[in-house]
Formats: sequence, structure tokens, C-alpha cells
Amino acid sequence: MIDVSTKPTTLRRAIAESTVEMRPETVAAIRAGDVPKGDVAEMTRATAMLGLKRTPELLPFCHPIPVDHADVRVEVEETTVRIQVEVAAVARTGVEVEAMTGAAVAALNVYDMVKPVDPTAHITGVRLLKKSGGASDFKNRGERELRAGILVVSDRTAAGKAEDRAGAAVRAGLEAHGVTVAGFEIVPDEPEQIADRVQRWADDDALDLVFTVGGTGLGPRDTTPEALRPLLEREIPGLAEAIRAYGQERTPYAALSRTIAGQRGTTVIVALAGSTRGAGESVQALMPWLLHVIDVFDKAYRHGR
Repeated sequence: MIDVSTKPTTLRRAIAESTVEMRPETVAAIRAGDVPKGDVAEMTRATAMLGLKRTPELLPFCHPIPVDHADVRVEVEETTVRIQVEVAAVARTGVEVEAMTGAAVAALNVYDMVKPVDPTAHITGVRLLKKSGGASDFKNRGERELRAGILVVSDRTAAGKAEDRAGAAVRAGLEAHGVTVAGFEIVPDEPEQIADRVQRWADDDALDLVFTVGGTGLGPRDTTPEALRPLLEREIPGLAEAIRAYGQERTPYAALSRTIAGQRGTTVIVALAGSTRGAGESVQALMPWLLHVIDVFDKAYRHGR
């Protein structure tokens, strides 16, 4: 199975459809309730529900998903029985296969119920009509290049006594989502140096995103939040909440991080933890939906770079 543990939990929806062609007299029998095996429409609805719920048992690479909503619509047309299956779940992976499995099993049920009276009946198709809630829904809609700065804050790394890995993890995460890292520097845990570099990236270079990495803990030299807070014109508390919530699903230590986030002009500034794992998971928690804020800024401030 594909590892989806790094994906954020979102509301996922999907609608699938299947169709079964048959003789007009067979359709008439379905409407009149004269099919020997019983009520085709009601049995098809029940079959679709069973099928979509048991998808992981039938398809070995599908993740078990707690289905939060399912709806089955059976339409009896002139020579066709059309089934639409809608599935919704709050999950880390999509529900399109569940919807398609429900639709496929429903079509098989229709075929099985009418074949004794209509040997011409046949399934003509199973297809996905619509899906939403995945990463593609939250990507930046703009076409311009997005630029970010990464500031690693660490006394040991700045002195050459330790190798940077956390900043590299942030870079990899951003570049995976098409963001260009236009600035990358390492500074010691000195508030003045932190504030000066971040302010220049935001004001002079007009970067879209600035991430500091390190200095958010509880040690006496951990002063990154204090250095950044005076720079923020508006805090964005939901970003810090999302990072901590995502992290706490993986380690309780995430609650100790003092990460903050906010806006300065059209730059989003986020303070991340200094551990390699913590920094990488923070980017996973925010991407790609954070990129939507760039669309908001571009529309609201009408600036072009």
C-alpha cells in the first residue's frame, strides 16, 4: 500500500456512475416490479452500499476508509438502468475507488437480476464523474513562479559544528510543490540577525514565503518567535495550529513547539521547529494548501512580480 501518512486529512468526495443496457420490456418489468428476483432498484441500492464499504477487502492496495456518507441513485430509463454512487469521507486518501466499486457492484446486481428474463442485458460502462478534496484542489492556481526563503537558526550549525538537515528537509518539501527557494541562509540564535534577514527577504526581495527553521523550543537561546513577532503585521494563528495538530498525531513533543506564523505585506512568515523530522512534517502539514494564500494576495493587492 502507498504511504499516505504524510498527507493532511481533508473532506473527500466522489461520484461514480454505471449503466446497464437491456430491452424496453425488461425496463417495463423492473418498473412494474415483475422481475422474478425482486425489486431491482432497492436491491441495487443495498448492493452498492455493501460494495463501497467492502472496497479494501476486494482491492488489496486500497486503504480502509471510514465512510462518512454514501448515497445511491438508481434511474430506470427507456432501455437503461443508470446507477450513481456518491461517497464522502474525512480521510487522507480519496474515495473515488469506493464510489466506482459501489457503482460496478450495483451494475453487476442489475445484470444478475434481469439476466433470467433478458439475455441481451449487458453492462456498458463504469466511470468516475467527479472527485474533490485531494491535493489538486488546494494547489496554487496562479501561473507565476512562487519564491521562498529558508533561514536556519542554530548556533552550532552557524559555527560549522553541525550539519544542516532540517533546512534541507524544508527545501525538499517546498521544491516538491513547485516553490523556488530563492534564499537560503544560516544564522546563530541571535534575535537581531534573525529579524534583519527575515525583514529584508520580505521588504526588499518581496518573497512569497519565508520559513525560519529552529529556535522555537524552550531553551534559553530559543528566541525565534520573539524575534519574528514584532515583524508580523498580522498573525495567522491557524498555520501554527495546523502544524502542531499534524505533529501531535505523530509525537506528543509537537505540543512543546512555539511556532508562530503571520503576514508582513504580501509575505507569509512561518517559524518551524529545528529538528529534521519536525521541520519536514511542518511543511507536509501546510502544503500544498498554503499556496492558496498567494492567490489571495495576488488578487487582493494586485501586485505583479
